[in-house]
Amino acid sequence: MLGVVSAPVPVSPRMVSAPLTREYTSDPRLAPLRQFFTRTECPAAAYAVDFLIVADEFALDWRLLPSLSFIESTGGKASHYNNLFGWDSGRAHFSSPSAAIHSVGSHLAQSALYRSKSLDEILATYNPERDYVQKVKSVMRRIATVQ
Repeated sequence: MLGVVSAPVPVSPRMVSAPLTREYTSDPRLAPLRQFFTRTECPAAAYAVDFLIVADEFALDWRLLPSLSFIESTGGKASHYNNLFGWDSGRAHFSSPSAAIHSVGSHLAQSALYRSKSLDEILATYNPERDYVQKVKSVMRRIATVQ
């Protein structure tokens, strides 16, 4: 697993709360995201709402973080220290998968390393491996077409 070379950003103070979670139960993105992770038997299915909350909070494509987690740890199957994203070349430790989602989302949106870049530029910075951009974008398309 290849990941980012920088340390994680502290978790956003905005925590997932019951009322906020309920707002997402009728979100049309939730079912395809859960179905994608469930069909592939990924533990990340339990964090589908977290992925959507963070995407909305930081104005990220809602499929980006789930796709990164799928590529880097098969949606949590191969994660260590709750690090779904291979963050810091797999060395980063997070208190929970939810904390990892919030931290990585915050970093992708706010770090000078990623801020104001196109999706392709973000992905090339995240992992400069030649085929990485296309791998992630392929998963993003798969998530969007789950029925």
